[in-house]
Amino acid sequence: MAATRYAVKSLEELRDHLRHDIKVKVAGIDVDGVLRGKFMSTDKFLSAAKPDGFGFCSVIFGWDIHDTVYSKELLISNKSNGYRDVIAIIDLTTFRRIPWENNVPFFLVSFLDPDTKEPLFADPRGVLKVTTEKAAEMGYDCFAGVEYEYFNFKETAQSVAEKKFSNLDPLTPGMHGYSLLRTQLNNDYFHDLFDESHKFDVQIEGHHTETGPGVLETALAYTSALRMADNAILFKYTAKSVGMKHGVIPSFMAKPWGGLPGCSGHVHVSLRDKQGRNIFAISDSELKSGRANAANEDTKYISQEAEWFLAGISDGIADVMPAVVPTINGYKRLVGGEAFWAPNAVTYGYDSRAASIRIISPPSCPPAATRLEVRIPGADMNPYFALSAIFRLGLRGINKKIPLPGPPISHFTPEDRSTGKIKMLPTSLESATIRMMRPESIAREAEVFGNEFVDHYGGTREHEVKLWNEAVTNWEVERYLELA
Repeated sequence: MAATRYAVKSLEELRDHLRHDIKVKVAGIDVDGVLRGKFMSTDKFLSAAKPDGFGFCSVIFGWDIHDTVYSKELLISNKSNGYRDVIAIIDLTTFRRIPWENNVPFFLVSFLDPDTKEPLFADPRGVLKVTTEKAAEMGYDCFAGVEYEYFNFKETAQSVAEKKFSNLDPLTPGMHGYSLLRTQLNNDYFHDLFDESHKFDVQIEGHHTETGPGVLETALAYTSALRMADNAILFKYTAKSVGMKHGVIPSFMAKPWGGLPGCSGHVHVSLRDKQGRNIFAISDSELKSGRANAANEDTKYISQEAEWFLAGISDGIADVMPAVVPTINGYKRLVGGEAFWAPNAVTYGYDSRAASIRIISPPSCPPAATRLEVRIPGADMNPYFALSAIFRLGLRGINKKIPLPGPPISHFTPEDRSTGKIKMLPTSLESATIRMMRPESIAREAEVFGNEFVDHYGGTREHEVKLWNEAVTNWEVERYLELA
């Protein structure tokens, strides 16, 4: 992976960098994409920054996003094993300093199974590391980019609790996509998001308003897949931390308001060979007329490997949906989402924002920039799992030389969604989880996620569904209280 600017290669170098620091912040990532960490004294940190790591409570894999223990015993952290420790390994290549916390040193950790010393099968960083290793065995390096859309509210944690999460005040009113004027209303916050991210070594490629009240979009700079997932998680951390200082809550919830566009987490992917050449690009000799054996006009300017990769995603995406769209709310963005360019079917197309997978290739970009944009995830995705799902399915497509399932989206009509000509995606977390956990699910294949991951992660999603099914919502009360 691409190392940070502060990355060190030895403990001696690390000690030298930290000689004036009294504390260090470390964090890992749970299955919901939440940073879980703590401060350590510098001496304690240096004693832990060794190959055998240090103990970290496994309960972060035994409870949900609100620290509620899962409804049923799952595989990693449970009563029978006493919620024991797992091993945390400090990744020295992730060394940063947090600019809004007096430049305190910061490191990410990955988790190992305490018995096997192998990557913990549900640790997001571990899952993506294994994904990139699988690609490397095939001679490929995984590269990616992430774009986040997010609503911003003039609220604090205290004010939203007092309001019971209703009638929240957006940062600005109205619909103002790509507005240069609207950002002047909160100029310090808008600039701090970019500037503090840069200082935190989270590179931003583009930063602008998006359509919707108080909505911003930030595109993170393209890089190696694991570094991209780290940057994506840490951009959320940056935005939420900077927001607190400005009295703003940025929300990466996929669909905070009905009747308005949701918040996407579009993912761009490509593969490179060991010489750095984009595997998805066609040769110079094919630029004039396109690849001769392409499946159709939309794939003429991507390589055969890219076409197989695209087919692999198309073949398996419905079976891994909880890893791509992990929340109850995320499916609200997709249901009827075609009105807002939020795809809810298995489709692809050249430069098509209506498709689930957008082909970005010549003639709209140089061959070296050829890539696929997977538009299904919302901003609430766990980027490690989403990237792992996409790359593992794509590599499976290359391995099996899977043909594309049909023509591009331009060949279909809206009515084809109801007639079965277009394969639809699951419309709820419940149906998506059931599909993922079937014995014959592609997600269970060893080259995709495997049984251990599916059983554990699927159990966490069943827990989310159970809590949702038990909840009584404002919509139900307003609809039925008087008239039922």
